Amino acid sequence: MRVAYFDCASGISGDMTLGALVDAGVDGSVIAAAIASLGLPGGVEFVTTKRCGMRATYAKVDAPHEHVHRHLHHIDKIIDGSSLTQRQKDLAKKIFRKLGEAEADSHGVSIEKVHFHEVGAIDSIIDIVGAAVGLDLLGVDDIIASPVPTGTGYIQVAHGRMSVPAPATAFLLKGVPLAPSLVEMELTTPTGAAILAATASRFGPLPAMTISRIGTGAGTKDLKSQPNVLRIIVGDLVEARASDQVVILETNLDDATGELIGHVTERLFAAGALDVFSIPIYMKKNRPAVLLSVICDPIRTHEMESILFEETETLGVRRSLWERSVLPRKAGVVHTEFGDIPGKAFWRSESDTKRFSPEHDACAAAAKSHGVSLKTVQEAARHAWNAGNWDWAASENQASESASHSHSHHHDHGHTHDHGEGHSHDHDHGHNHDHDHGHSHDHGHKHDDDHGHHHHPHSGHDHDHGHPHRHN
Repeated sequence: MRVAYFDCASGISGDMTLGALVDAGVDGSVIAAAIASLGLPGGVEFVTTKRCGMRATYAKVDAPHEHVHRHLHHIDKIIDGSSLTQRQKDLAKKIFRKLGEAEADSHGVSIEKVHFHEVGAIDSIIDIVGAAVGLDLLGVDDIIASPVPTGTGYIQVAHGRMSVPAPATAFLLKGVPLAPSLVEMELTTPTGAAILAATASRFGPLPAMTISRIGTGAGTKDLKSQPNVLRIIVGDLVEARASDQVVILETNLDDATGELIGHVTERLFAAGALDVFSIPIYMKKNRPAVLLSVICDPIRTHEMESILFEETETLGVRRSLWERSVLPRKAGVVHTEFGDIPGKAFWRSESDTKRFSPEHDACAAAAKSHGVSLKTVQEAARHAWNAGNWDWAASENQASESASHSHSHHHDHGHTHDHGEGHSHDHDHGHNHDHDHGHSHDHGHKHDDDHGHHHHPHSGHDHDHGHPHRHN
């Protein structure tokens, strides 16, 4: 599996990401052409520079100062009218939506009412669109990132003096491991945080991999204490299997009906549980009861426990952290005589034949509409895969869109190891967990004093007045 590892030792911003992508081999002229197709004044130039003696590529964004207040639908329209591929458009809009959600949370308004004062500025649009194009052209199967330092101290924004991290940055980094830093500046910008939230599947140390390329992107400031750069390390994992951690939550219920268990299970899945299952047990005095178990990503532990406490009469939930090995997988769509069937392709190694597991709900719906058995549709889906009559999903949502409101029931029997207590089968029900909390939004570039750009609050707007543009 080909991966890109974001080494965020000095944080991450939009211009650092652009510079690192080009330094890693992405054609800067293609990114510049894509940005030009937006029909906005301004552009980007990539120059070689040094930060604390370390060579890096700097993305020098040239954009005029403006007083335009764009909403999310305005930005979507600009992106839709460009020459970007559909995959690139989807990723750019996903990053903007995440920024929008962060701004909406910060100001207590709906995402539709957020004024993208800063992120809607031309230089921020250039950063985000350029990053979306560059990440697509990088051609990797997965993105992993290091823990993220935010920096320390205070920044001056349109709403006054705020401590680092800014509210939008903090919102976007929920569930992301943060790294300590004594650098008194904003190392991670909202745009940088949004890029990670929209693309990184997990965070941790550099995995075992064979490195093929390294791209180094420069931040605006040249720090004395450390190189102000972002490194993108591209290569192939030594093994296709990846390791991560899951939390297993358990509670014994002796007063829950079958209907309640079904209701709670649906709520847990909707909230992002990897799997939920129940086992009949006998408690004290031989009372029949149910052991309800939940497997989830560690960042969702609090949310899952809240549902259990809210929906059941339990007085306690047991929690354990397990290591697991998981096979790589990717969403695909097979083309059959019964229509397009979404599912997951998975494999053990790069040399292994990729296998395909069609979505149960999509197969069931096709079987019902065509008056055939479920088995007939499932066999047709696997035959289409083996015959090469398939495509990778163009976006994370394509598979679910192909089967109306369907949930993937591909079971990932990755063995989870509980530090010597045997192994357990973890069923991954195909929900995508990219730490994407939804939508996007804040302020891209951090323009420092070297650039002389500063936005002042505008009167008469009671929504998002943005923060001064700031480059890391």
